[in-house]
Amino acid sequence: MPLPASACDAPDATGNPTALMAALKSVIEQTIAPQADEVDATGRFPRSGVEALGRAGILGATSATTVGGGGVPLGQAVDFVREIARSCGSTAMVVLMHYAATSVIEEHGPDKTRRAIAEGSHLTSLAFSEVGSRSHFWAPLGTAKPNGESVRLDARKSWVTSADQADSYVWSSRPLRAEGPMSLWLVPADAPGLTVAGAFDGLGLRGNASCPMTAERVTVPATALLGADGAGLDLALTIALPRFLVLSAACSLGTMDAAMELTRTHLTRTRLSHLDQTLADQPTVRARYAPLRIRTDEVSAFLNDTVAALERGRADATLRVLQVKAVAAEAAHDVTSEAMRLCGGSALRRESGLERRFRDALAARVMAPTTDALYDFVARASLGLPVFGEAGK
Repeated sequence: MPLPASACDAPDATGNPTALMAALKSVIEQTIAPQADEVDATGRFPRSGVEALGRAGILGATSATTVGGGGVPLGQAVDFVREIARSCGSTAMVVLMHYAATSVIEEHGPDKTRRAIAEGSHLTSLAFSEVGSRSHFWAPLGTAKPNGESVRLDARKSWVTSADQADSYVWSSRPLRAEGPMSLWLVPADAPGLTVAGAFDGLGLRGNASCPMTAERVTVPATALLGADGAGLDLALTIALPRFLVLSAACSLGTMDAAMELTRTHLTRTRLSHLDQTLADQPTVRARYAPLRIRTDEVSAFLNDTVAALERGRADATLRVLQVKAVAAEAAHDVTSEAMRLCGGSALRRESGLERRFRDALAARVMAPTTDALYDFVARASLGLPVFGEAGK
């Protein structure tokens, strides 16, 4: 896996990250946080929150300033996703997938779409994983075939975030004519033949509209090709995947942040009246809480180091990118699970907010590339083996 150099390129011009963060916090306070419990309870897509993020400049924050975007670097996008995830994991997942797809469109997409994303009026997402190859996103089975002056796409995608809500999808297929494992296409959501299978009713991240999608004789212009035919895997590995992995870690970390704050509040406010003490006054409770605090701070440090490795072009940047999602996903599971135990029966109540973070934390472990797949990638990279083995053949 080559160094994802494009992930650490400086923006075209310096944006105003302070103002964008202030705008983000206002949207969270006024729209995202108040609706987070309802989004989880009903499983509805957080449309109002996403639209508010668009108006506030957050959806277009990573777009180049030359098309009207914020031009912020990856590190700032990490801060945005982490902040959103503290209040609503579903909304954070929608945004991080939007940022990952945007990165490909920024490099190879049409100017019209780039400007729509920059102005916050266009939501996009990745459509990689397929029914036949499942989490092995690098091995698409869907096809692209010549259809006169256009291209016909046929595929069965297994899970697509914002499946019935996005305006476009960065879509993978087998190459049209060239050698290689994959080509990428910009597919509009209203393309005839593109369908979504039902609604998402999951355990966690219940509002992220992650559903199977089917393309049956979907016709797109030949100009919908993103990059060169057959070069899609290279684009995925050097542009989309680094951002997805880093931002997924930010989402897990934001979930951990929220769980830790809820746990701290519970421990410092819940009293043992017969002892005239809080739970935090108990040595055994503190001994169980401390490792959770340490683990959360470890993930934060690791994530910051990963971003620094990318920004500085360090030799270990690729390894850090392969590690960071697994590090954060496993820690988020462990921290939220132990926080549930530490807070006892009260944590099981929906109104506690803690059980929602526990459920949301579970998704990252099994979202492609899964923790198990990342472990294999890390081992291969560390042992000098091809990261994807035979997958690219």
